Amino acid sequence: MQNSVANGQGKTLAAIDLGSNSFHMIVARVTQNEMRPVERFGGRVQLGAGMKSNRLAPEAMERGLACLARFRQALDTLQPEQVRIVGTNALRAAKNAPLFIRQAEALMGYPVEVISGREEARLVYLGVAHTLADDDNSRLVVDIGGGSTEFIIGQRFEAKLRESLHMGCVTYRDRYFRQGKISPKRFEKAYRAAYQEVLKIRKAYKNHGWDNGVGSSGTMTSIEKLIIDKGWAGEGISAANLGRLKKLLLQYKDINSLSELSGLSERRRGVIVSGVAITCAIFDALNIQQIHTSSGALREGVIYEIMGRFEHEDVRERSVMAMMLRSEADQQNADQVESMATLLFDAVADDWQLDESDRPLLCWAARLHEVGLSIAHSQFHKHGQYLIEHSDLAGFSKQMQRELALLVRSHRQKFPAGEFVSYEAEQRIRLKRLCILLRLAALFKYVTPVEGKPMFATKVKESEVTLAFDADWLERHPLTSAALASEQRYLKKIGFQLKLSSR
Repeated sequence: MQNSVANGQGKTLAAIDLGSNSFHMIVARVTQNEMRPVERFGGRVQLGAGMKSNRLAPEAMERGLACLARFRQALDTLQPEQVRIVGTNALRAAKNAPLFIRQAEALMGYPVEVISGREEARLVYLGVAHTLADDDNSRLVVDIGGGSTEFIIGQRFEAKLRESLHMGCVTYRDRYFRQGKISPKRFEKAYRAAYQEVLKIRKAYKNHGWDNGVGSSGTMTSIEKLIIDKGWAGEGISAANLGRLKKLLLQYKDINSLSELSGLSERRRGVIVSGVAITCAIFDALNIQQIHTSSGALREGVIYEIMGRFEHEDVRERSVMAMMLRSEADQQNADQVESMATLLFDAVADDWQLDESDRPLLCWAARLHEVGLSIAHSQFHKHGQYLIEHSDLAGFSKQMQRELALLVRSHRQKFPAGEFVSYEAEQRIRLKRLCILLRLAALFKYVTPVEGKPMFATKVKESEVTLAFDADWLERHPLTSAALASEQRYLKKIGFQLKLSSR
């Protein structure tokens, strides 16, 4: 019988999606390996509206924080065991996103993870796939958001192709339908811009092919509702009915007059025309004739991702392994460094106030510490940082990917203190301590293959590490002894003291 704590059964989970158009929260209970929604909340924040010089507008940030305050009250009442908050295109693009994120984290009490476009696509597909029949059909999933549109071709629960294009119903409204004005000329400009975007992926997606199309999230479902309300179809979106809807919308001169359309919610009124322009471009560029819609979206995908981690099906593990294979990293070296890093972590975690959630980050860094060798031996730690930071690593937020890259960058030679400056003081100390553990673990790679893990006692204070070896151990291992002496000098420059003693 499976342990309910391990597999997540009976747990209450929450996912919050900070979209460029709307914020959404779902609270769900895990029952019989299924996600059962308990509550859903949403708010039309339009975080991406009014951005100038790639900066979030103050009023948009205020709307976002007000919405999160409402979510916070619900979380306090429902008390989920685990909460994950993800940010999408607006927070990816905005230069002042860190300011909003700090305020949001202080308000919510949980970290905000800004995810890449392709990671967003993967999670969207995961949310959609769980709403569809578990068959062998290949699916094209399209999710039109406020600032970006995700395209995924997948089968069952696995995404094969993932792309995120820079077009969304909020950004296109602000760019092509200013002051809420509607005209055929404005619509055509929006359509042409979106068509050009889709051309970037058309060849690859057409070559791969798919059996059926699925539209996710608000724009597609709003279009479907309008089509159903007009009596043109009972479900889905066809190319013909999309053309009829376009003609209908172009009869209106401004967005406010769309209030006459009974099938259109007030929340969607401001972005429906830009959304239809993008959808028309997608249909035409990819030659889509029919698409169905799904209630699954990013937030549902995040819930299923959390559930997968309970089941030890963490996609991040697969991403790390795939990178190791691509770079032909030495598996034995990686295992030895990871084993030693884990030993050191267990010895110092309490005194250095390292959380259990820090352990996987350290282990992944140990496994990837040599991936830069696939480029060159000289400065391979820097090559490793670049590869990790700029690769698509499924399951990782942009922040976690950056931290992982920083650990690899810092695992040898001069300690790059300047790389830590952008982090808050508490995070800076945490990351430096994890780096020191990785650096020390890597120093024993020429010992463990022959003798196994060296026996020594580890003690730490605030900025001090003491390694106590058996009486003549350092004398018998001159290479490691010299490396430790060099490490003493490196750490001294950043205010840490490494002491070596006998016991």
